[in-house]
Amino acid sequence: MSYNNIISEEHNGITTITINRPKKLNALNLETIKELHDAFDYANQDRNTKVIIVTGSGEKAFVAGADISEFANFDVNEGKQLAAKGQELLFNFIENLSKPVIAAVNGFALGGGLELAMSCHFRVASDNAKLGLPEVSLGVIPGYGGTQRLPQLVGKGRAMELIMTAGMIDANQALNYGLVNHVTTQEELIPLCKKIAFKISRNSSVAISAAIRAINANFKDGVNGFQTEIKEFGNCFGTEDFEEGTTAFLEKRKADFPGR
Repeated sequence: MSYNNIISEEHNGITTITINRPKKLNALNLETIKELHDAFDYANQDRNTKVIIVTGSGEKAFVAGADISEFANFDVNEGKQLAAKGQELLFNFIENLSKPVIAAVNGFALGGGLELAMSCHFRVASDNAKLGLPEVSLGVIPGYGGTQRLPQLVGKGRAMELIMTAGMIDANQALNYGLVNHVTTQEELIPLCKKIAFKISRNSSVAISAAIRAINANFKDGVNGFQTEIKEFGNCFGTEDFEEGTTAFLEKRKADFPGR
């Protein structure tokens, strides 16, 4: 597929999606959000893809925020529609993908950029990364899930402070907060993400998808995460991956998962 604002490449079971608007610091406009949706959807359905990595082009920014020029003149209803459509099309969509998504945060991840990173299943940051949700300095709040996912990741108090101050934290502070899993140099960022992705890809894709659903269930209103885990655990027993995994273990060999 061809895109105007992103690059998507699959190699050795890993699809890397790069937001490619370096002159705009990879800001998210509506066209880019739609293209990201299409690229993630395609990768999620691609049998060759086992893990997805998303990053930004250049050395300055993962995504420096949303493209404010597109919504500066919106009214109340347009604002609500902007948030609802964006969450459905991209941010909630990524969170609920059946394949794991790693955010490779290379530089600024602000506003919609941090919200994009937080919608991924986990994050790895370069040591020059700066992360924050500065929306209140514009008279608005995060609208792409930031007020919900940031407290889940760093706790209510830290999320309140970060959002209310509209401030930025560096990569090491983000690591301390649990907002990112690892910090490395910019040169080693993608190699480290691929190293983790290869470890993931050796395991059962079917089981990983089940684990994503079970973990996400804990954060959904009105859903009993323990019951979801029981259901997903039981369903695994009816899969070819379970048969291969347990047989390989008993035969003391590496599993060759059919779903992989």
